[in-house]
Amino acid sequence: MLAAVCATLLMLVACERPTTVRLMTYNVGAFGKELEDSAPMIAAMIAELGAEVVALNELDSCNRRHDIDQVGHLAACLGAPWSGRFGRAMAYAGGAYGCGIVTRAKIVDHFNIALPKEEGSEPRVCVVIETPRYVYAACHLDHIGDTARLVQARVLTEALQQRYGTARKPVFLAGDFNDVPDSPVIRQLSRDWTLLSPLGDSYSAKNPHVCIDYIFALHNGVRVAVGGGAIATDFASGDVLAASDHLPVYVDVVF
Repeated sequence: MLAAVCATLLMLVACERPTTVRLMTYNVGAFGKELEDSAPMIAAMIAELGAEVVALNELDSCNRRHDIDQVGHLAACLGAPWSGRFGRAMAYAGGAYGCGIVTRAKIVDHFNIALPKEEGSEPRVCVVIETPRYVYAACHLDHIGDTARLVQARVLTEALQQRYGTARKPVFLAGDFNDVPDSPVIRQLSRDWTLLSPLGDSYSAKNPHVCIDYIFALHNGVRVAVGGGAIATDFASGDVLAASDHLPVYVDVVF
């Protein structure tokens, strides 16, 4: 009886220990901005950084430009236990184009949130995965107009609040928001989300001059602390100037 009680107490203590996870977001430019296929290089860079989960923007899936599922391709380059999920934003060249997520955590659920668009803009999507410890969402907001971005930000926030507003795990949102820190879009998001990633110029890789890639945490009552983070500019395993036209952003979170 005493042994059983001690075992239970040890389990409770273990469950209360804080978890540290390195989150990353990277607009990878369909792995083709400078190289024919930068996925192997980016996989090596992700491994070097030690990220557990990566939000990915600008991905092809089985179209004429790239006849493979690029999320699955990156996960294969990373190796087991990595896996990924793709979110179709729109039909493109006989296949699809959108966002994705790769992670070495177990994915217990996933879904996509279709985002509204203005006339003349591209359709956009938010990809969501749930792991045993956290929820991670990847988005790429409209690049043309403030109005579309504001509506897209509101729609994805409402969808994630509805599903995870009372969840007992943190919810993170990452990606290319196509807007600067003092913009109406980022100010609107800051009502319901806390910015975790450092402010720094993430675009372009060769001439960084604007901050548009971010990682946020939803206000759902789960405490999240930041243990550090950076816009990554120097890798031993790859050339960040050739891998994409954006720089990768990462943050260490403790919860």
